[in-house]
Amino acid sequence: MKLKILLTAINAKYIHSNLAIYSLRASAKEYKDSVELAEYTINHQKDYILKDIYQRRPDVLCFSCYIWNLDYVESVSREFHKLCPHVPIWVGGPEVSYEVEDFLRNHPYITGVMIGEGEDTFREVCGYYREVKSGLNKAENGTKTLGDIEGIAYRREDQVVITKQRALLDMSKLPFSYDTMEDFSNRIIYYESSRGCPFSCSYCLSSVDKSLRFRNLDLVKKELTFFLEQKVPQIKFVDRTFNCNHEHAMAIWQFVKENDNGVTNFHFEISADLLNEKELEMISDMRPGLIQLEIGVQSTNEVTIKEIHRTMKLNRLKEVVSQIKSYGNIHQHLDLIAGLPYEGYQSFQKSFDEIFALWPNQLQLGFLKVLKGSFMYEHAKEYGIVYHEEPPYEVLYTNWLTFEQVLLIKRVEEMTEVYYNSGQFEITMKLLAAMSHSPFDFFQMLGDFYEEKGYFAMSHSRIRRCEILLEFLETGDTHWMLAEQKIDLEMIREALIFDLYYRENCKTRPSWAPNPSEFKEMTHFYCSNGKLSHVEPFHYRFPQKNQWAISKLPHRLDSPVWILFHYDRRDPLDHQAETEEVKQSERKRDE
Repeated sequence: MKLKILLTAINAKYIHSNLAIYSLRASAKEYKDSVELAEYTINHQKDYILKDIYQRRPDVLCFSCYIWNLDYVESVSREFHKLCPHVPIWVGGPEVSYEVEDFLRNHPYITGVMIGEGEDTFREVCGYYREVKSGLNKAENGTKTLGDIEGIAYRREDQVVITKQRALLDMSKLPFSYDTMEDFSNRIIYYESSRGCPFSCSYCLSSVDKSLRFRNLDLVKKELTFFLEQKVPQIKFVDRTFNCNHEHAMAIWQFVKENDNGVTNFHFEISADLLNEKELEMISDMRPGLIQLEIGVQSTNEVTIKEIHRTMKLNRLKEVVSQIKSYGNIHQHLDLIAGLPYEGYQSFQKSFDEIFALWPNQLQLGFLKVLKGSFMYEHAKEYGIVYHEEPPYEVLYTNWLTFEQVLLIKRVEEMTEVYYNSGQFEITMKLLAAMSHSPFDFFQMLGDFYEEKGYFAMSHSRIRRCEILLEFLETGDTHWMLAEQKIDLEMIREALIFDLYYRENCKTRPSWAPNPSEFKEMTHFYCSNGKLSHVEPFHYRFPQKNQWAISKLPHRLDSPVWILFHYDRRDPLDHQAETEEVKQSERKRDE
C-alpha cells in the first residue's frame, strides 16, 4: 500500500497560499507520489478540518505552524490523535521552532518537531517513513533512524530527543516550489528570493537568522517568467528586507519592468530609507500597479527605534515615501506597531500623525506580538511587557502603555481601517484631515463615538458608515478640530456622495442625495453606456487625485459642477473611477 504523507496548512484567508508546504513538497520530489497537500483557512470550522483530514487517511500528518493557526493545529491534532493514535503527527514552522522540549511535553499527541528550515529535514523524514511503511530497517538497507535526522525533536518513550542542528540551506539549491501549478487564479502566490535579514529588530524572528542568503538571479528570473506566463494576479515576495542588497533588488525590478505582462502585481517589503536614486529612477515610470511597496516604520520615536535595534533614517524615509507618492504609480503600505518600548500613548499619537501626513495608500496599525525566540521575548520583563499567553501573544500593557490605552488605540485602528485604508472615503478624509489638528485624535473620538453607540458590535453598509460619520459630526464635539475651522455639513454630505460614486455606481442613494429625476436629462445624455458611468451635480470642487494635504477647504459654488464617473476606466492603485468635469451648457449646444 502506498505511503501518504499529508502536508497541511491552515491559512489566515482563502486568498493566501502557504509557501512552506509547496517548498517542502518540491524538496521531497523523490517522494512526490507519497506527499499530498491540504490547505484550509481559520474560517473553516475545526470539525470540518478534522473530518477532511480523517477522510484523506494519511499515514503521516504534518502541519505548518504560525501564530495565527497554532490553536487550530493543536485542537485538530489532539482530536485526530484520538481517532488515529498510530498516525505520527509532525509540526514545523516559526511558531514551534523554539522551546521545542516544552512544546512536546505539553502536547503528548505530537510526535515531533521539524526545527527551523525544513526542506532537507522533511525529505529525510519522508525517507524514514517510506522505509517504515516498507517494513525495512537500518540494519537491512542502511536507512536513517529518526535519531540520525538533523534538525528535529521527537519523543522517544518518556524522553524528548533533540538532534544535531541542521546547517542552513543554500538558497540556490532549493528546487522551485511551484514545479506543478495549482489553481492560483484567485490567490496570492508567495515567493522568496532571499532568507535572513541584515538587521536586528528586537520584535522580529528574522533577526535571529544572521545568515543572509540570496537565490541565484538566473533562477529567480526563470521562476518569475513562469508566473508571468501564467498571468498570476499577485506575487508577494517574502524577503524580509528586499532592497538590503541593491544589486539584487535592481536586477529583479529591471526584470519585472521589462517583462511586464500588464496583469501581474509584485509586492515587496522594503526599507524606504535605503532606496537610492537609481532605484527610485527605476521604479518611477513602471506601469501603475506593477509593484507595491510595504514599508515598516513601526515608530517615529527615536528612543524607541534605538531600543528595538532598528536601523532607520526617518527624514530620509519621509523624503522617499513622498517622492514615490509623487510618481502616482506605486501603492505604498506603511506600518506602525503599538506597544514598543518607550512608546506611550502620546508618543504613538505623534508617530501616527507623522506617518498619516505622508498619505500612504494604507496605514496599518499593528500591536506588538511577543514572539518566542525573539529578543523582545527574552527581555519582556525588563520592559514591563505583559502579553497574551496564547497566540498571537499580543501585548496587553507595558511600562509606557496601559491596557486602557491599548483599547483606545484599537478603536483608532478600526476607524483607520474603515474610513482610510478601505479607500472608500478618499475625498471626505482629505477634507476632514484639513480641519483636524491631529488625525489620530479624529479617529480616536470617532472610535469613542462608535463605542458609546454600540456600533462596533454591528455590521454596516457603506451608506450606513456615511450616516454614522455625519451623526458624529453633528454632535458638535469638535476637540479634534483646528480652532479656526468650522464644519460645513453640506460640504461633507456632498463629499460622501462623491466617495460613494467614486467607488461604484450605487444601486441605493443616500437620503441626503438629490433626486435623480432632477437631472435625468444629464444622465440620459452622458450615461448612454448604462451602468458604466454616472453623472452627479456638486456644489463644491473637491480635491483632485494628486491633491492630498490640502491647505484650503473648497467654497460653495453658486452653480453646481457636474462630475462624470467612468467605471470602465479605473485607477489601478485604488480602483476608483476616473472622473471628468462636464458642463451642462455643452449638452444644450449639442441638442
